[in-house]
Amino acid sequence: MMSVNDTIGVATAVQLPTQKRASSRLASGELLDTALRYVEERHWDVIPGTWLERSDDERRGGVQRCSCGALDCEAPGAHPARRDWRAAATASPTTVTRLWGKSPRASILLPTGRTFDVVDVPETAGCLALARLERTGTALGPIAASPDRRMLFFVLPGAAVKAAGLVRKQGYPPESVDLRVHGEGTWIAAPPTRLGTRGCVQWVRKPTVANAWFPDLDDLISPLAYACGRDRAIGG
Repeated sequence: MMSVNDTIGVATAVQLPTQKRASSRLASGELLDTALRYVEERHWDVIPGTWLERSDDERRGGVQRCSCGALDCEAPGAHPARRDWRAAATASPTTVTRLWGKSPRASILLPTGRTFDVVDVPETAGCLALARLERTGTALGPIAASPDRRMLFFVLPGAAVKAAGLVRKQGYPPESVDLRVHGEGTWIAAPPTRLGTRGCVQWVRKPTVANAWFPDLDDLISPLAYACGRDRAIGG
């Protein structure tokens, strides 16, 4: 796993991080160390989530399932472990140490709508938009990639409220493009959280001192909307 202070540069083509094998395990203490870096270096709130457990039932072939116990869990190993997750969100290193000390395999979730919102687009559209943004020298915040082939652009809070209007101004009906925004009342899974057996969330552009300030969605919307519209047209 690359350190929080590294950055992946993008020139004319976007190089996504190589996905870890779904069967690999995180090193002991890696989740706690990463959660601590998020709160200490970035001052982000974090939420302890569920984790994957291997069943001892041979009839299930020892498959991994979510610690919540639901066999039909929609987000195995990557959702809040408690219903009052908003109250559980914390930026206290002491609290983080205590929470992950009790549950060292707990996933790391980030509440949106507080310090940042997150724009969620298909991977192909995200790569196209990112290449264009890099070429024009647009200031960018952290960007993550999920194993379900989505890219997550961190932007200033408030993006969820104005996203539809901004997409419409670009000439696209909001419902016609696959551009979602996680804002107030939601969360995202943070690297290196594992999403079921699909793999880990990973950084494309890691949090650094250089991108400590988040961009406004207004500054990213043109290439993002275009890329999502093009992706939808190609995909039919």
